[in-house]
Amino acid sequence: MAELRRELPPWVGPVAGALVEALPRLHGTAGDARLAELITALTSALVAGETDLDLAGPPPAGLETAGWPGEHLRALEESPLARDPDGPLVLHDGRLCWRRWHERREQVLEALRRRAAASPAEDPTADPAAARRRAAAMAKQQGLDRHQAGAVRAAVERPLVLLEGGPGTGKTSTVAAMLAALELQRPGLRLQLAAPTGKAAARLQAATGGRYPCSTLHRLLESRGDRFGRDRHHPLALDALVVDEVSMVDLELMGALLQALPASCHLVLVGDPAQLPPVAPGALLLELQRPALRRALGKGVVTLTRVYRNAGAIAEAAEALRRSLTAGDGLPASAAPETDPLAGLRPLLESLPADANLQWREASPLAVPEIVQQRMRRHLEALASLADACDPASRVGAEALLAERERLLVLAPVRHGRWGLEALHRSVLGEAATAPPLTWPQGLPVLCTRNLGELGLANGDVGVLVGDGDDPQGRRLVFASPGGAPIWVHPAQLAGAAQPALALTVHKAQGSEAEEVVVLLPQREGGDRRLLYTALTRARQRALLLTPPLRDG
Repeated sequence: MAELRRELPPWVGPVAGALVEALPRLHGTAGDARLAELITALTSALVAGETDLDLAGPPPAGLETAGWPGEHLRALEESPLARDPDGPLVLHDGRLCWRRWHERREQVLEALRRRAAASPAEDPTADPAAARRRAAAMAKQQGLDRHQAGAVRAAVERPLVLLEGGPGTGKTSTVAAMLAALELQRPGLRLQLAAPTGKAAARLQAATGGRYPCSTLHRLLESRGDRFGRDRHHPLALDALVVDEVSMVDLELMGALLQALPASCHLVLVGDPAQLPPVAPGALLLELQRPALRRALGKGVVTLTRVYRNAGAIAEAAEALRRSLTAGDGLPASAAPETDPLAGLRPLLESLPADANLQWREASPLAVPEIVQQRMRRHLEALASLADACDPASRVGAEALLAERERLLVLAPVRHGRWGLEALHRSVLGEAATAPPLTWPQGLPVLCTRNLGELGLANGDVGVLVGDGDDPQGRRLVFASPGGAPIWVHPAQLAGAAQPALALTVHKAQGSEAEEVVVLLPQREGGDRRLLYTALTRARQRALLLTPPLRDG
């Protein structure tokens, strides 16, 4: 699928312009048009979490294609901006990087290489061969396929395991078997589960039966704003750690985790490399797709391919997107003009039967489609009804309310524009969409936009508003908590960190799932194959995809 233009935040232009002016001046050299283009492209790439540019690939948007990449390479060779040891730019293996992120990336990847090459800590009284036999017997008893069984064996043999696979390939059941095998090998093992967001952590703990402690990575590392309480001087007291949704983990967060992790701790990384990269710079899981790194991890890399959860047409579309992403080739360019966000998928979508669990509709791009407004209104009404009967003293009522919240996800790639997040909320909430939280209607899903460790909340957590608007002091927000009672907070405690969440951006929805997912995909306002793949795979049962008619693009 042809990649669409991303929505760039307003700071990109001024920051890029300032760097284009300041960097040559600070390094005693004249400005250069080709270097200016590269600096601007590198700055824009940070928005997508990317820290480098592939100079062997197609030119980034906005670059002059006539001289690409020869003239840009010559400009780099002649400039002190790309010279060791102080130049802010680094050319490494045909990729142009910011030096800071290049050095950080190499530190993190080298730490993973060392961990993969180390000998796993073992109980001196244990019999490794017996542990492997027990692991194999357990995998057979549980009906695991050969790849899953290989992951279980890797867990008892290797200090670092990378478990990959798409939705429905049995990653969670494999993780449960891996943990059971580790416990057989070393009784009394201190085990921990973690994920980048509260939503993903709650899902992981529920899926593994609540047997193991689970938290967000920030809470595990005792986040304190711009630093962590856990580091090499105050390491985590763990023997085994499983990190789910690794596609969302950036370089800085992984670097902090590796510093706080004892060398003897088993580390299992679980993720889907076809999903969106993290918002912060440095897509760790994509880095781990490079052949040299996979060779370094050896048999610790296990990819699950057999799909056990039949998701019908959703799975077909997702698999088509996944193949195009993981194989490194694009969907057929001949399927549609490059302005078409569904290039290569249209034949599949156009042939969907009426009862398929994925439906595709074209709608006018001039306003929020009525079908989406109806879905959101019905969802808000159902939530308000449950919230009206919800008592903060009743865990059952709160759990029912939070379960209803997970019945629908409305997703948009961008915040602005006629199909953006802001327009979606205005279409249902009117002026209340931009009003203070205390005036929002009961039942409204609310997004926490910062890590608030003192409240037990993480950036990306979604709660529901409970309480009559006539009694501001009696209003409460209820959030799910991994393995514990629901979290109740007053809206004022989220001052400046709360947004309506009847709809979410696809990035904010990572780690979430819902019975039904509605995806709005504007043609020219952001989005690519990873974004569409991530959005569709949030759906457990049904998905509705809306795009503008191609002729209106």
